[in-house]
Amino acid sequence: MAKRTFSTLETFLIFLLVMMTAVTVALLSLLFITSGTIENHKDSGVPTIQSSTTTLGSTATQGSTLTHGTTATQTPPVVTTPEPPLFQNFSGYHIGVGRADCTGQVADINLMGYSKTGQNARGILTRLYSRAFVMAEPDGSNRVVFVSIDIGMVSQRLRLEVLNRLQNKYGSLYGKDNVILSGTHTHSGPAGYFQYTVFVIASEGFSNRTFEYMVTGIVKSIEMAHKNMKPGKIFINKGTVEGAQINRSPYSYLQNPESERARYSSNTDKEMVVLKMEDLDGAELGLISWFAIHPVSMNNSNHLVNSDNMGYAAYLFEQEKNKEYLPGEGPYVAAFASSNLGDVSPNILGPHCVNTGESCDNANSSCPIGGSSMCMATGPGLDMFNSTQIIGRIIYERAKELYASASQELTGPLAAAHQWVNMTDVTVWLNSTHSVKTCKPALGYSFAAGTIDGFGSFNFTQGTTVGDPFWDTLRDQLLGKPSEEIKQCQKPKPILLHTGELTKPHPWHPDIVDVQMITIGSLAITAIPGEFTTMSGRRLREAVQAEFATYGMQNMTVVISGLCNVYTHYITTFEEYQVQRYEAASTIYGPHTLSAYIQLFRALAKAIATDTVANLSRGPEPPFFKQLIASLIPNIVDRAPIGKTFGDVLQPAKPTYRVGEVAEVTFVGANPKNSAENQTHRTFLTVEKYEATSATWQIVHNDASWETRFYWYKGLLGHSNATIQWHIPDTAQPGIYRIRYFGHNRKQDFLKPAVTLPFESTSSAFEVVTT
Repeated sequence: MAKRTFSTLETFLIFLLVMMTAVTVALLSLLFITSGTIENHKDSGVPTIQSSTTTLGSTATQGSTLTHGTTATQTPPVVTTPEPPLFQNFSGYHIGVGRADCTGQVADINLMGYSKTGQNARGILTRLYSRAFVMAEPDGSNRVVFVSIDIGMVSQRLRLEVLNRLQNKYGSLYGKDNVILSGTHTHSGPAGYFQYTVFVIASEGFSNRTFEYMVTGIVKSIEMAHKNMKPGKIFINKGTVEGAQINRSPYSYLQNPESERARYSSNTDKEMVVLKMEDLDGAELGLISWFAIHPVSMNNSNHLVNSDNMGYAAYLFEQEKNKEYLPGEGPYVAAFASSNLGDVSPNILGPHCVNTGESCDNANSSCPIGGSSMCMATGPGLDMFNSTQIIGRIIYERAKELYASASQELTGPLAAAHQWVNMTDVTVWLNSTHSVKTCKPALGYSFAAGTIDGFGSFNFTQGTTVGDPFWDTLRDQLLGKPSEEIKQCQKPKPILLHTGELTKPHPWHPDIVDVQMITIGSLAITAIPGEFTTMSGRRLREAVQAEFATYGMQNMTVVISGLCNVYTHYITTFEEYQVQRYEAASTIYGPHTLSAYIQLFRALAKAIATDTVANLSRGPEPPFFKQLIASLIPNIVDRAPIGKTFGDVLQPAKPTYRVGEVAEVTFVGANPKNSAENQTHRTFLTVEKYEATSATWQIVHNDASWETRFYWYKGLLGHSNATIQWHIPDTAQPGIYRIRYFGHNRKQDFLKPAVTLPFESTSSAFEVVTT
């Protein structure tokens, strides 16, 4: 191997990395209170180790405590909500839908997905929502819940807390077996809601503010769906979507057997599955769509919280069905959920070297000049906002077509199966005589390279199968050497971080994961705790379908539902794993991870098909750590300039705008994160039109609208500005308009606790005229 040389910039960055890592380790050691040991549930069959962690789930104890920093929140005692009477004499299901806001912080927090230092939230493009669907058999004996959430992924901590609160409210009605929580995988949602150290570091700490807001929103959406249940029918339809995706690791895909690839017309899954829900009178209730695409149309230069392309599809569908309602309001709920999106990109123009324009669609996604940091894929639009809308509209239009023509009714019983599994120690039988095992978690070198949707740091390269002595030495000095056991198990992955052997101050990656499946008649929804690649999803679907058929359940439709319940990075095929591009380097449980999941989900399918779910092993319950490091970004008081107050207009609107132009107003601002925990206002902005007939101002847009943007500019010593933009659409009616700003400022008088105070402001009126 040629000797590695470093430029002056790289040498400085390496020195900076070493110093930052040392500081981070010191902070973690000082600020984490617990030792990171795990207390397992007494029923799990695993010896209990006393520690300062608690376990929560469907059997969470009353009065358990969640502690963050020095603040303790007592979980209320179990209060079972009385069940509403259910009408039984009909064919179909009881169906309930609900949607609730779960946005959390929109400032002073990392955006989750790209793991890019400095990509903090600085405002909002759209709100994030939790969309819940409850389905029950006519007699109410069985029910299932599917929730699609506009977040990067569901964390284990988030799921356990949601299950705990559901148990406190509904008893055993909703629990780990029959509730699936799925993230849409937007890379533009807030981080900070994790408990494992890798994700805590990536989030720059744990944000209790965001965590609580997300949990509350998810639970509220389920409560709404529960209350709204009515007799209805579910119809299913399937079809292909063209022009919305490419495979971002085609070289990896080509490693799969040619005979297998020949069975498919594309190196991505183009199929969309749509569920149409309506009541017995034909009134529309909701939609769930599954389609494989990464919500990364908004790239890693973005700082506005939003739901990306899948969120835009949901926005268009709900606006179509909820006419006369503002975005985020109205009874109809449309969820566009994630699937086997691991190697699927919406940046359909493909990877090109940003400095030369030449293609970098090669095994290493690297450019001749500048390396991997110059290789980026782009979407079809003029900018990332435009690309998001183009891809989202393609998805929306196809879903609308499939929804309109859906005529195959789902009928039959509902079922659910779940296990907790120690994924670091699964024996996988490849045939009757040969077995292999999964590994303790580890991340490979190519993990640090990132992807063509968002490159990493320090010029790491995808497809790296040999370690680098410099980085190995740096790792060994800071974190210790990986064991021979983990190195041999993970081959051919060169290990950058042996996370499965790092336990201080808490485990760096989860050992215990959920495997879960629910069935609605002839539909099976597999809840995947990570990101399956295209071929991984195809193999799992085929295996589960065959297992159902073996036990008499023919022609089952199997859906891959991604980013569910706990996040474990990626799952590639064994063949894709060998070439170690980003997705393979991020397959943390080793080369046989997919085979393990196929074995586990086949067992769930068999249990459902043979009505032996009750005989399934419960498995070892995961931990719930009580203390986590708080956000490294401090809370400070807000200050207005001398002679100004919060909300004062600094840059007024122009007197007149034409449709297609951008109306913009800048105000004296306050930190938007103050508003995540104060519900005085539920939007940062409104665009209002004056109605002369009633002499009133009517709201036409809020901060959930894709036509508005809220930018927050952070100054020094608590000073900040807020700029609100309205991108005036062609559909805007001519007339008189104004823009309003709603915020909260943090105030703290000497020797008194801090308080957040609401304020609001209004721009001058302006006229919108047509061209």
